Amino acid sequence: MSCFSCFSSHERRASKKYRGSKQGPVPASSSLRDPSPQSRPHNRTQPPLHQPPNEHSGKATTEATNNKAVIAAQTFTFRELATATKNFRQEYLLGEGGFGRVYKGRLENPDQMVAVKQLDRNGLQGNREFLVEVLMLSLLHHQNLVNLIGYCADGEQRLLVYEYMPLGSLEDHLLDLPPGQPPLPWFTRMKIALHAAKGLEYLHDQANPPVIYRDLKSSNILLDREYNAKLSDFGLAKLGPIGDKSHVSTRVMGTYGYCAPEYQKTGQLTVKSDVYSFGVVLLELITGQRAVDTRRRSEQQNLVTWAEPIFKDPTRFSELSDPLLKGDFPRKNFNQAIAVAAMCLQEDASIRPLISDVVTALSCLPVEPDTRFNSPVSTPSPQSMINAESHKSEMLAKEREKAVAEAIAWGSMSRNNSVH
Repeated sequence: MSCFSCFSSHERRASKKYRGSKQGPVPASSSLRDPSPQSRPHNRTQPPLHQPPNEHSGKATTEATNNKAVIAAQTFTFRELATATKNFRQEYLLGEGGFGRVYKGRLENPDQMVAVKQLDRNGLQGNREFLVEVLMLSLLHHQNLVNLIGYCADGEQRLLVYEYMPLGSLEDHLLDLPPGQPPLPWFTRMKIALHAAKGLEYLHDQANPPVIYRDLKSSNILLDREYNAKLSDFGLAKLGPIGDKSHVSTRVMGTYGYCAPEYQKTGQLTVKSDVYSFGVVLLELITGQRAVDTRRRSEQQNLVTWAEPIFKDPTRFSELSDPLLKGDFPRKNFNQAIAVAAMCLQEDASIRPLISDVVTALSCLPVEPDTRFNSPVSTPSPQSMINAESHKSEMLAKEREKAVAEAIAWGSMSRNNSVH
């Protein structure tokens, strides 16, 4: 069966409801932020985490709190986290943004490396976003979501303690690389894309109630030493529509260049908004270019706008390849990844695939080089095994070639129909 056969039936399931992720609030009338150039329980004097009524977290989160849902996150004092980060030394700084700063730290008991996010009291992420993130990550658990270890709410201090991801963010390894830093290999890029999609799939299809992430971007995808990817920053997370509602109306928040056009224009949020953002990240992985980069020529500053005409012409697909890869990737897999990105980036949200369909499609792409035929010549191998392996390889090649053809045809037809 083709990996893309499910895309032609994207209307067969009702879109589920969900929440989003972090990054400062922006009024609907304002422009979004420009992304262009990251144990132990203590029951002391920490205030309890009460859920105030707010549109940001949604009814289900309020109900969970009213029912005294158990919050698994540990509490820390400010002194403990200051000790862990050596009083927030500059050399321990991992990154900063609208929310504040993230530091590397080491807990004493148990001995554990952590990342400590100190919220800027005058920054874009306020107390509501802090509360939402604690609630979200305490109740959501998946191998492709960052693990929240605990929090601090001493006085006016607001800090979050996460598992430490030693390789930092995808942005650090993909965009604006310094001289001498090798680019991410193609197969690693597809592995990261698959993991990010699986994280979204959990939020959309397995979390109960479903969650909209709302701020998917390369800087919010963190990597461990094996380049396993996890979604982070859930301050903007939002519960999806309830009952027969098709969307959630909310303030426009997120990062310019990653937000779905219908959400940016109307404030109407659906699961397909996350799918669009994923398409932008996948396009960044393919091209090695930022979603928005004002340093490029005017027609290339917005990555999606520049890529859209190329999506319609498969003979131009090579223009989308990251020049740092120097063509070191399987051409068929490259074309298939472009087809997936094009589908996710449809301007009409109803035409975009569900994230579960995206996971199915990306699962067809190898995440490591095929070394089955690279064994030394001296290694003996029965002729029957060679024949069987060769036949299997031919079948896989034909299946992937068919899938690519179907995906490209489907994407082109959908785009042409949307134009008319």
